[in-house]
Amino acid sequence: MKLYDTGVYLLNGQKIVPENQADVPVSKEEAAKNTIAYSILEAHNTSGNMEKLQIKFDKLTSHDITFVGIIQTARASGLEKFPVPYVLTNCHNSLCAVGGTINEDDHMFGLTCAKKYGGVYVPPHQAVIHQFAREMLAAGGKMILGSDSHTRYGALGTMAMGEGGPELVKQLLSQTYDINMPGVVAIYLTGSPRPGVGPQDVALAIIGKVFANGYVKNKVMEFVGPGVANLSADFRIGVDVMTTETTCLSSIWQTDEKIQEFYEIHGRSEDYKELKPGATAYYDGCVEIDLSEIKPMIAMPFHPSNTYTIDELKANLDDILADVEKKAQVSLDGKVPYTLRDKVIGGKLYVEQGIIAGCAGGGFENICAAADILKGKSIGADAFTLSVYPASTPIYMELAKNGVLAELLGTGAVVKTAFCGPCFGAGDTPANNAFSIRHTTRNFPNREGSKIQNGQISSVALMDARSIAATAANKGFLTSAEDYTGGYTGQKYFFDKTIYENRVFDSKGVADPSVEIQFGPNIKDWPEMAALPENLIVKVVSEIHDPVTTTDELIPSGETSSYRSNPLGLAEFTLSRKDPAYVGRAKEVQKAQKAIQEGKCPAEALPELKPVMEMIKKDYPDVSKENVGVGSTIFAVKPGDGSAREQAASCQKVLGGWANVANEYATKRYRSNLINWGMLPFLIKEGELPFTNGDYLFFPEIRKAVSEKDDVIKGYVVGDNGLKEFEVTLGELTDDEREIILKGCLINYNRK
Repeated sequence: MKLYDTGVYLLNGQKIVPENQADVPVSKEEAAKNTIAYSILEAHNTSGNMEKLQIKFDKLTSHDITFVGIIQTARASGLEKFPVPYVLTNCHNSLCAVGGTINEDDHMFGLTCAKKYGGVYVPPHQAVIHQFAREMLAAGGKMILGSDSHTRYGALGTMAMGEGGPELVKQLLSQTYDINMPGVVAIYLTGSPRPGVGPQDVALAIIGKVFANGYVKNKVMEFVGPGVANLSADFRIGVDVMTTETTCLSSIWQTDEKIQEFYEIHGRSEDYKELKPGATAYYDGCVEIDLSEIKPMIAMPFHPSNTYTIDELKANLDDILADVEKKAQVSLDGKVPYTLRDKVIGGKLYVEQGIIAGCAGGGFENICAAADILKGKSIGADAFTLSVYPASTPIYMELAKNGVLAELLGTGAVVKTAFCGPCFGAGDTPANNAFSIRHTTRNFPNREGSKIQNGQISSVALMDARSIAATAANKGFLTSAEDYTGGYTGQKYFFDKTIYENRVFDSKGVADPSVEIQFGPNIKDWPEMAALPENLIVKVVSEIHDPVTTTDELIPSGETSSYRSNPLGLAEFTLSRKDPAYVGRAKEVQKAQKAIQEGKCPAEALPELKPVMEMIKKDYPDVSKENVGVGSTIFAVKPGDGSAREQAASCQKVLGGWANVANEYATKRYRSNLINWGMLPFLIKEGELPFTNGDYLFFPEIRKAVSEKDDVIKGYVVGDNGLKEFEVTLGELTDDEREIILKGCLINYNRK
């Protein structure tokens, strides 16, 4: 695999030429317009300026962790009807028996909203969000926005993006998705995968090369080259969905007869569109991949970029496991003992669990290939277990019809319904200190469901379904699918659309205002949020120095997901696995802001604020409860990797958070979530911090600084000996984003 350090030209879709060696008949600027990505973005841009995009999407999709908050926010802003098709799936809170009726209450909220506002409702167990979108929503040349980070349908010719809920709210209110024109990076494929190599292997190889260096961060990955034709539609889909883990903005692939066949199989041949770059296309970078060189891969805990070939791991087992254990103690803050080397038995690595599931692993070809490898074998009667989750009921039905289901059950595997639980900690949680191998999307700490605050830790490595099956056939001893010497059946897929016709509610875009929304007792409105004050005092209530902070750490997944319809209830879990004292500290500081909003003295509500105010008044005598706000902030080196969940920001907001301070933000979507919830996305230069956890920071005339687009914002650490100056910036903000921050949140911005 090769990463080019310059831009490249792609000639006739076949040949890559580095920018500094090219002699082409068009200018670089014109050639940049010949990418597939440019043509799709241009068709959806409403600004008239291709440098400053204002995108309107064709369709929207959300699942049951996110759609309640999105619709509640849109309702507070005057929603009357869904302006575009909006699909509400129920694939996350469908097996979590937490909180009594609250999960099914959310589902009934979704069903009644689909009826009232003119949407589509997919009941629990029918499909995971992204498989339904592939089967029923994607279309060539279109764009889809989803409130899940793995919203990626590029293999089918659809540019799709995963964002926090507020960005979907904007679309529901007929507003736009505002971004600068992103860079476009060619993912140039040649060759064919070797037997035993699956889509997860290719994806992990790419992630391992480009995540740490940010090569495709916030850019579009455009898959081109002669190797694309050598991949099936299912294979492309399996690679595509994992592009999220590179931190790219979106993805798109050239399309061909294999994608045309996919649409025909699903009864939607009219939605196919041939997509290919122009004769001379310019890309801002290029990742060149010979598919025949990719070997079965494994991403060790605790990140999809922590990649090795399985052969490399087996050959250097003790050294690599020791390194993983060492890195884990940084991620886990040394809170729990963690070991993998105790799983080495006779020189082989034993794993306790295998999972093939969800939008990444639960595809038809993955499961059929796994069944071929397992045919006639048993997973054994020891600790090892294997669970398989087909990504949709139509896939499950075809596996039942063609005999694969029976073959899998005969091995001792358990085959379950469409559910995203194993990917976010709500299903198949292993035993304490157990090691799980999964064809799912992520392996962050506690993503598999263990609770570090209770002294628990188990961990996940990501692998392809084929090598998971080979390991299962070897009764839990880690095995590469290349060790399997048998053949692959290559079953043909038949899609039965009557399953959805019988069970999915589709309004066909017709709203029924007479429908009463069904609210459960856990579904709560957003609390009132104040506008940005003239002057701001924030207390640092958490300081995180991990290289990257994931949204899982900011607000854990798993059983907490069931509380996401209750903003204040969910906020009790904020940073609970990373910094359990955070919530108490933030709520204590919030007392001062609540006092201000009630016209009372903030220093009486929060006595420790009194000397802070006195010190500030020495230099800024006009600061008073009438023109100051008080809240909290956190510092993290690089927050926001992973999920699109808006709650990573909104939970801080409802606890009184006014800002984040970071060296950089891991993803565009997390920064957008902060902005949409009225939080200041401060940037501070790398190096020794001027403050520490527990310090109070003062930002005079912060409202004016935001409004007047100040390049540099002066802040002060309030100490016993006076005010110590430091500087932060806000990065680029659109005028609308500034107005949202000034108003206090997107709800206030849109309130009529």
